[in-house]
Amino acid sequence: MSKRFYITTAIDYVNGQPHLGHAYEKIVADVIARSRRSLGQEVFFLTGLDEHGQKVQQAAQAKGQTPQAYCDELAAQWQAFVVKLGITNDDFVRTTQPRHKAVVQAMLIKLHAQGDVYKAPYRGWYSWKEETFLTEKDREPDGSWHPRWGEVKELVEENWYFRMAKHQQWLIEFIEANPTFVQPDARRNEVLGFLKSRTLEDLCISRPAARLNWGIPIPFDPDYVNYVWFDALTNYVSVPVSLGDKTLSAVLPSTLDSRPATELWPADIHVIGKDIVRFHAVYWPIMLRASGIPLPKQVLVHGWWQKDGAPMSKTTGNVVDPVAVVDEWGVDALRFYVLRELDIGPDGNWTDAGFRSRYQAELANGLGNLVNRSLAMLKRYRNGVVPARSDELAPDAGKVIADTRSLLEQSQLQAGLLSIWSLINRANQYVDQTAPFKLAKDPANAKRLDEVLYNLAETCRVLAVLLWPFIPGTATKIYAQLGLAAAPEKFSAATWGGLAPGHTIGEPSPLFPRKDV
Repeated sequence: MSKRFYITTAIDYVNGQPHLGHAYEKIVADVIARSRRSLGQEVFFLTGLDEHGQKVQQAAQAKGQTPQAYCDELAAQWQAFVVKLGITNDDFVRTTQPRHKAVVQAMLIKLHAQGDVYKAPYRGWYSWKEETFLTEKDREPDGSWHPRWGEVKELVEENWYFRMAKHQQWLIEFIEANPTFVQPDARRNEVLGFLKSRTLEDLCISRPAARLNWGIPIPFDPDYVNYVWFDALTNYVSVPVSLGDKTLSAVLPSTLDSRPATELWPADIHVIGKDIVRFHAVYWPIMLRASGIPLPKQVLVHGWWQKDGAPMSKTTGNVVDPVAVVDEWGVDALRFYVLRELDIGPDGNWTDAGFRSRYQAELANGLGNLVNRSLAMLKRYRNGVVPARSDELAPDAGKVIADTRSLLEQSQLQAGLLSIWSLINRANQYVDQTAPFKLAKDPANAKRLDEVLYNLAETCRVLAVLLWPFIPGTATKIYAQLGLAAAPEKFSAATWGGLAPGHTIGEPSPLFPRKDV
């Protein structure tokens, strides 16, 4: 059995509604997962929800529900959101699941036995709104607390701590020796800057159950529940453990039924947002090392979306509802725009005008027009029967196929789309240069017309294969219009000459209907 390509997203905090940032992260991970499957790899793709904590406990109380009933209701909405986006996740983790709790507690027991967690009193300033202790560094220049912290009070309480500081130098050396561990480079430099500029403090990993009871109990001290770090971050290993992963099960024996062995760990890519890079590139590697677990291969960090140049905010109303966009424009239009507009790393800016412009110019007029006129001409001039093979556009297609494969292997999604669109632009230019509608008027040009029609139809077929990870619904429609039964999901099909002479295509219809904008 060979190891599967294992990709994860961050788990979303259940107390709220999905927004554009959630959609973007899931789409990025889905395109990477689909492209790896297309390239012939076995893939395991995990997403899910973070369901514990003070905010959930309070929100449930306010609605007169138990926290679990509150989470179950919201989880159904989040899972429907994932389906709406065309996400091909293999599993959906919820931190309230028994399989997850068992692994969190097993990890804590192991670390406690090693002396890596200890109990100590703490006196500090506590933000009830954000459920976190603050330090003097968090104060404003005038000594006040920023309103985002809500009410801040001094709190004295005993808690459990994880010994993190002793791993600091090791982590610096590890990140320097493994330059692709945190990507892009700007985020890697940010993590190294953080590690080199301050001394890591030990991590508070508990809350008294008297104050917060909606959490996983600390197995060796039932008066406390686990606080966030060992709960949320551990999801990436709890699912593989529950599936019998060989590497992890040797370290953290699962208390669940034994399953047939599988090979997932280490994760190949954790896709996360820039706001949680410290948790995933500092706390998580140290937690794993202390537990005797190999580190993931890469933490891939994306930026945030703004709307019209300003941070998105419900209070000001400048938000993008991804579900509304899908309902109006289709899921592939959303998938295309967020990947085409924003490379993985920097922040992006959504404008409604920019979205409509890319839809018109690149989807409707670029891809849609190419496929529609290519297949319509084949119908009109040759009754939809594919003529003899011609290789005029084969070199152009070959270069784009090779470039796109290389870019997908490096998770360079925006560059991959640009590569594919260069072939779309070349084929549209080819129509203008060869003018098949003029050739059709003179029977003496029949052979030349056959050549042109083959090159266009075959280019459409190759494009469907290349586009499948990005806009799978559209790619499948192109294949159907070509009269091809299978899905264009295997990259190996992106080889020139796959359309057999004599094959009869299906019915052309617009891929991206023009909208009156």
